[in-house]
Amino acid sequence: MLPPRTVIAALAAAALTLPLAACSRNSDDDGAAGGKVTLNYWLWDDKQQPAYQECADAFTKADPDVTVKITQTAWDQYWQNLTTQLTSGSAPDVWTDHASYYPQFVSSNQILDIQPFVDQDHVDLTQYQAGLADLFVKDGKRYGLPKDWDTMALVYNKQLVKDTSGLADLTWNPADGGTFEKAIAAATVDTSGHNGLDPAFDKTHVKVYGYLPEWADGAQGQNGWGDLAVSDGFTYLDKNPWGTHYNYDDPRLADTITWFKHLIDAGYAPPFDKQSTLSRDAVMETGKGAFTITGSWTIGTYLGAGTKQKYALAPLPTGPAGRKTPINGLSDAIYAGTKHPDQAWAWVKFLGSADCQDIVAQHAVVFPAIKTSTDKALAAHKAAGRDVQVFTDEATAPGGTFFLPITDHGNEVSQIVQDSIQSVVLGQAAPADALKKANDQVNGLLK
Repeated sequence: MLPPRTVIAALAAAALTLPLAACSRNSDDDGAAGGKVTLNYWLWDDKQQPAYQECADAFTKADPDVTVKITQTAWDQYWQNLTTQLTSGSAPDVWTDHASYYPQFVSSNQILDIQPFVDQDHVDLTQYQAGLADLFVKDGKRYGLPKDWDTMALVYNKQLVKDTSGLADLTWNPADGGTFEKAIAAATVDTSGHNGLDPAFDKTHVKVYGYLPEWADGAQGQNGWGDLAVSDGFTYLDKNPWGTHYNYDDPRLADTITWFKHLIDAGYAPPFDKQSTLSRDAVMETGKGAFTITGSWTIGTYLGAGTKQKYALAPLPTGPAGRKTPINGLSDAIYAGTKHPDQAWAWVKFLGSADCQDIVAQHAVVFPAIKTSTDKALAAHKAAGRDVQVFTDEATAPGGTFFLPITDHGNEVSQIVQDSIQSVVLGQAAPADALKKANDQVNGLLK
């Protein structure tokens, strides 16, 4: 039986007492030496806010002189606001950071190198899920400690997917789609009740689409095309992170995008220019989509209480190069201009510790980065009746994970590649031509 949150908070407070009490005060802290300090901390996920508020309360209980003020803002507005605040020199002391965004903060000298703190306090980097500690490192400088991770899986509507017997062992290839395409076709239904395997299927009058793709997926394709392309042998960069040459002109990526376009042409997926303005999870909730690819951060969306439809999870299909899922993770960044670097580090260190990540685990929203905390999160999901083992199995499968691309000019690269892929699915350009043009453009940015 897992310990109650109150016990975890008490353990966290006890663990923090000595290190926090030892923090030095800067002359520009609020008040005189030993005075009160308020740290501003930003995050974007409203579902995670309660867990981190509990961490903040435990942190302040251990050192009443330091209070953490949490501000939560939705994803798009979050990054807009952060950019504005950084430009004006009034950014939060600490913010939740993403591997796709932090390179721009590094190049602008807006983020603090915490490696000296890590060395000074002998932080154990081996406690984290394999590879995550390297995501936020460049040229020997470290810009965050891992706080969580995510992998991808298939989610499907249990009422719409009739045959589930082979879902644990689906195969995929870009030539005929493998058993994955057959499952998608079988789950696609026209207004007369014919499914996509029936010769009488009418692709112009579809009631339920077998698959809902994500086309606003930047240069990563985390929610679909990237996963399958890598399972066919595609690699984004010459090295990752911090590669210097992209490979978007790889024929294996063009073949993957061609296959996704084929799903649209066959009537198995909605046309890009006619798809709903609703998010994929909202369309799934209307009962108009049978399968999609989703990340572990959406567990509550699909398996939480109150959903109209009933869902289950299955592993990603296995491609010619194996089953491949991106593993992504967040960290917490310290603003280079903070007036409270010691206190900010104490907070970031706590966020990256088992004391906080065990609290996060109990809320069962995301998988914490520390391996033992991941086990506690998995147990919390099981206790709540949610089978999410697929995500942890994929995270630990030998050779089964890869990192999403991390380079300079990430925002520009993302827009160029996304526009290119969208032009293909709209039928405006041939895949190989569009992707070669995009590849030339993004590599030009890195010269």
